[in-house]
Amino acid sequence: MSELFNVLTIPFLLAMFLAVTMGGSGTAPSFSAAYGANVIKRTMIPGLFGIMVLAGALIAGSEVSLTLGKGLLEQSFFTPFNTSIILLSIGLSLLFANLLGVPQSASQSTVLSIAGAATALEGLNTHKLFFEIIPTWIILPIVSFVIMFVLSKWVFPLIKNKILTEDYSHLNEHKALKALLILSSLYVAFSIGANNVANAAAPIASLTANEVGQDAIQNFLPIIILSVLIVAPCFAIGSSLLGHQVTKTTGKEIIEITPFYATIIAVIVASLIILASVTRGIPTSLVQLNGAAFIALSVSKQGFKTTFKNKTVIRFFVVWSIAPIFSFFLTLLLIGILS
Repeated sequence: MSELFNVLTIPFLLAMFLAVTMGGSGTAPSFSAAYGANVIKRTMIPGLFGIMVLAGALIAGSEVSLTLGKGLLEQSFFTPFNTSIILLSIGLSLLFANLLGVPQSASQSTVLSIAGAATALEGLNTHKLFFEIIPTWIILPIVSFVIMFVLSKWVFPLIKNKILTEDYSHLNEHKALKALLILSSLYVAFSIGANNVANAAAPIASLTANEVGQDAIQNFLPIIILSVLIVAPCFAIGSSLLGHQVTKTTGKEIIEITPFYATIIAVIVASLIILASVTRGIPTSLVQLNGAAFIALSVSKQGFKTTFKNKTVIRFFVVWSIAPIFSFFLTLLLIGILS
């Protein structure tokens, strides 16, 4: 038992570190809308975020865990060394994004880190990566953008109701909308649990199953649940330590939003991510879906030129491009050189 404990200690600590960084990054798509609309206090966000992430992971996160735990790379390749390198690469890429104040996709960094390891070990499931996961990454942000653009440009202007345009000062007059905005933020946090907790939990679950033996490999789900229970609370810690800046960036620096639009964005984003999680088990970029919806709203109100001159939008696209590729090559190089 002590030998098993020693083998698992470093990977589990790295998974917890990764969960902390994901908590910082994932706070933005959950609560940037509500925070931008000034309906929730910053001090309340980490606790609520952590509770809903745990619920989402336990209720709807198993399919994504199976994809990351053995869908891209055979379970037997998750040795203590390989797992540690994978988790370290993901954590560093997310920490880099957090320090720049940009919410980054933990799912994309995780997938490409595992893909980097699989490439080095010659065990990559190319069909899963290139024909299922990457197409989903391209399609869903476009869907998020299109839905929000159509609604804000052509549908909502037909609705003659002041609730669409009233600012934050009038929100107390619409307590139902205020409650819906908070509930929608919780819904997004739940979807993060369904999709993102697996980024940290699945590699250590596969590692643990390998170390315990054949019986554990055949009964993988209980080990995933145990891994989730260890990893998910770290999301709340990360939210408390790192989440404020990325929440402020998304919620207030792309476009000022009304409470109504904030609720719509949250519902669109969470619904798409849960759909990808429970139907296909695809690790998907929730932060990019959220950013796409905000950008669509900005385009519908301010036009393409003004939106894409926004320094925050430019920074988003730069970091979104670099961080996952960084994960891939760092894992590929470290495993290729050190193994």
